[in-house]
Amino acid sequence: MADLLSRLLAERDWILADGATGTNLFNMGLASGEPPELWNTDHPDKVRALYRGWVEVGCDLFLTNSFGSNAARLKLHGAQARARELSRVAAELAREEADRAGRPIVVAGSMGPTGEIMAPMGSLTHEAAVEIFHEQAEGLKEGGADVLWVETISAVEEFRAAAEAARLTGMPWCGTMTFDTAGRTMMGVTPAQLATLVEKLPNPPIAYGANCGVGASDLLRTVLGFVAQGSERPIIAKGNAGIPKYEHGHIHYDGTPELMADYAVLARDCGARIIGGCCGTTPDHLARMREALETTPPGPRPSLEEIAARLGAFSSPGDGSGTDTAQRPERARRRRRG
Repeated sequence: MADLLSRLLAERDWILADGATGTNLFNMGLASGEPPELWNTDHPDKVRALYRGWVEVGCDLFLTNSFGSNAARLKLHGAQARARELSRVAAELAREEADRAGRPIVVAGSMGPTGEIMAPMGSLTHEAAVEIFHEQAEGLKEGGADVLWVETISAVEEFRAAAEAARLTGMPWCGTMTFDTAGRTMMGVTPAQLATLVEKLPNPPIAYGANCGVGASDLLRTVLGFVAQGSERPIIAKGNAGIPKYEHGHIHYDGTPELMADYAVLARDCGARIIGGCCGTTPDHLARMREALETTPPGPRPSLEEIAARLGAFSSPGDGSGTDTAQRPERARRRRRG
């Protein structure tokens, strides 16, 4: 029997994913520098409330609070021995809320980057990276995740290691990279290179795409880059709610629910099948996004000019392919989901 996500993709034109984990947990009291993953055991009711918020506004898929629950990242907090446990509990709490909803909801086990630089540029070997991701994936599987969700990756080598971990775990998976440096990832990967990579993996993902980055406009330009490669694999779009700005001691994202509703419709018309938000995206944003997707008829594929006019200018003239656009204001960058 096909996994739940594949079944939903076969039945529906689009699937609404969730928004930010970190932003919303900070609003619940998470302290700066405090690892959100420890809240799975320290404050499970707040993590459940986060998940419940996505369910209540109509998300079809939401990610577990396990972005950084791998041994490499948890080592920074002396909690590396808890990687599997914290991943498992994140999925268990999510499974409870999804099953309580009374409709099919995909629990996606979030797996963020290790935070290490892969060999040969760095010291993290392929074998070590696979082991780190595999431990986390096994915990998410034990907790009841439907699919593994590898996200915010910058390097091809790390993407390959996460894919192998998914294979070892026997889980379906999805994968996204973050394109935040003139249309490329921090390690120089282009949208075209990711589109090519996923088709060559021995266990390709159910869907692939982009998350985070520098704003909704840039992310949709990246989606158009995927579409241009001709792949029929479902594409994921999880853009930030606008641009981060530092105000009154806090990071604030300037994207309104109305802007994110427009982004969601444009993402669908660009060719994305799984549409959600990333940093700064709250349940209020998601509610408007779902309403817009349900009430706005599909339109033609938007041009870069239309995207910029409706969502704001691009952060760089290049989209990673060598093609220039006319848009170039400076924008801040952020590589951690939430």
